[in-house]
Parts: sequence; structure tokens; C-alpha cells
Amino acid sequence: MPFADAPPELIGPIMARLPELGFEQANATVVREVFGRIDAQAALPGVADAIAVWRPDLVLREPAELGSLAAAVAAGTPLARVSIGVQEMDRYITALMHEPLIELGELAGLAGSSLADAAAGETCLSLVPESLDRAGDPDYHDGRVTARFRDSPAPRGTGSTPQSFGDPELPLVYVTFGSVAGALPPFAGVFRAALDAFADDEVRVFMTVGRAVDVEGLGPIPANAHVVPWWPQDEVLRYADVMLGHGGFGTTYGALARGVPQVVAPLFTSDQVANGRHVAAAGFGRTVEPGDDVVGRAAVEVRRVLADPAAGDSARAGAREVAALPPVADAVRLLGALAD
Repeated sequence: MPFADAPPELIGPIMARLPELGFEQANATVVREVFGRIDAQAALPGVADAIAVWRPDLVLREPAELGSLAAAVAAGTPLARVSIGVQEMDRYITALMHEPLIELGELAGLAGSSLADAAAGETCLSLVPESLDRAGDPDYHDGRVTARFRDSPAPRGTGSTPQSFGDPELPLVYVTFGSVAGALPPFAGVFRAALDAFADDEVRVFMTVGRAVDVEGLGPIPANAHVVPWWPQDEVLRYADVMLGHGGFGTTYGALARGVPQVVAPLFTSDQVANGRHVAAAGFGRTVEPGDDVVGRAAVEVRRVLADPAAGDSARAGAREVAALPPVADAVRLLGALAD
């Protein structure tokens, strides 16, 4: 039972304004106006209908999805939340949602701070180890109940890498900017910039660009690089010596869980900046500020990581912390308890 997408005539004008705004203002506008108001208000009727028909014992949501929050509170259904990244981002989202939550609550027949109170009391499920949450966050306070779990990563490689990864005698730099950057014209140039940055280095570069990018359209590929639209990330990380990424949670967590030092080059969202800052503060890698020549500045940090034997040790310590967490399958028991 799907719920409605946000009306394009409401989304369009907001998205058109973003290039005129600064980085932080643009991110806050999307969170507050798109996620908090337009998306949530469009989703509410469908989610409320689904709850009325299916009568779930528990609603599980992510931090920026508010339609299910309002529908569950109105129906008296228990809630839990899955964080996507560090807890700092949950607080960032909550701080921007004060007025949108009141408006959404009124649409759901709820008064005052009902939705904010419910969100504050949710049990939170997270893949982030506590050291990463705490690092670089002076305001960290795990006031909510947070249950931490681990994914099940593939083992580190013990044999030779696939031939397409290049000369096995050279360090392997895995470059990925996720699946969205290639579809955003302001950031399409990051792939060429990365190829050029490492073209003369004694490394082998394995780059994924997503399906929105024409590999042939990137121009000549340096001899030390191999570029594909898509590749299983687990497989690359089994062999990578360092990862250059954009700070999206999937790539950030993937490198952390597999003990691969990473350099974060944030491109277009606040969570990328936050993830990079926490990674650097925890000692699991390095980060740079978003903005001009972000890839070139990040390439400098990649070279520093490769020259620092301690970088790998720190990253592997992070992986051991992740490995010590309960498996994500154990979350089923927790969710069952919350539904009782």
C-alpha cells in the first residue's frame, strides 16, 4: 500500500532555489521544507490508511521520514527508529523540525508537542559504534535508548585481487562518490578530477561512478585506473588499502566495518560533512571541507594515509569495535519486545 509522492509543483521551486543558497542553508532548507513539510504531509494519508488496514504491532522509521511518525502516534502504535549515520545527524534533523512537526501533528489530529515528544522517546537502532558517535561531538549524549548492531561484512581478501584491479604490487585506492553524484550536474566533474589527481601516482585506482555516468564520456582513463559503473562494494573493500568517498553512510560504514582507512570528500549534504568529521576525530581516516577542489584536497590526504602505517592500524581497531557488536539479526528480538 504505497503512499503519495510529494507534488512536483511544490518540490520544484524549492529545489530551484538551492544553487543560490550556501551549503548549510541549502541542506537546512531541504530537511525542513522538503522532508519536514512537503514529503511528510504528502505521505501522511497513505501511511495512516496502511496502519488502519494492517494494524501493525510496531512502526519502524528513519529519522527524516515523519509521515509514519504522525500516523503511528495518532493510531497509538509503538515506534522505533533506525539511524542512518551518526547520532549528531538525528539531533540536527530534530532541531530543524520543530514547526513542521507541529503542523504535521495538527493534520493528524494531534496537539502541541505530541510528535516531538514521541520522537524523543523512540528506541534507536544503529550500526554506528559508540566511539564514532562520540568522536568530534562535544554535545553527544545518548539520552535515547540506543541499540547497536553490526552488519556481516565479507572477510578481508587473502589471495590476489581480480586482474581488473590493476598491478597487485601497488596500493589499491578505491574511489566512490555513491550512486547520486553522477546524476547531479554540479558534481559530475568529481570523477574526472579524481582520475587526474592520481594519474601520476604509484597506485592503482578502482573507481565506481554509478549508472548515471557514461564511462566513455569521462575521457581517457589513466593507465593506473579502472572505471566501472557498478561493483560490489564488499568485494573491493576486501582488498583496498584506502577508500576515497563522499561521506555517504553506506560507503563510510563499509570501510569502517572492514578496517579500511578512508578519506572523506563531502559533496552536497550535511551528513557527509558530519560523517567525515567523526571519522577523522575517531582516527579511522581523514576528511576535508566541502567546496572548491574538494577532490584534489582529498587526494592529498589519501597520499598521507598511504604513507602512514598507523592509519591502517587505527582503521582495523574500528573494525574490531564493529565486529564486537551483536549481529543485526538480534534486532528482531528487540523489535518484538518493543511491539509487545
